[in-house]
Amino acid sequence: MADRPSIKDEDMYESLRADGMGKEKAARIANANANPDRDPSAKGGKQPPYEDWTKDDLVRRARELEINGRSDMTKDELIDALRAP
Repeated sequence: MADRPSIKDEDMYESLRADGMGKEKAARIANANANPDRDPSAKGGKQPPYEDWTKDDLVRRARELEINGRSDMTKDELIDALRAP
């Protein structure tokens, strides 16, 4: 049995991993890109940029993503952590 979920676009996955992207994020992008009914590049842009969020909203989002040390971070550090691959 494979040690990772099924990847639908193996070439894209490997390319994203080689560029330093995390396994889960690379798999999501590769699988979304392989599905003709989904356009990953068209899905974003519905939220304002992180710079416009309040610190409380950034901390809440960091908690959802299980980012460690979030309560001690400044707003700029939270933004950097949320954008990290």
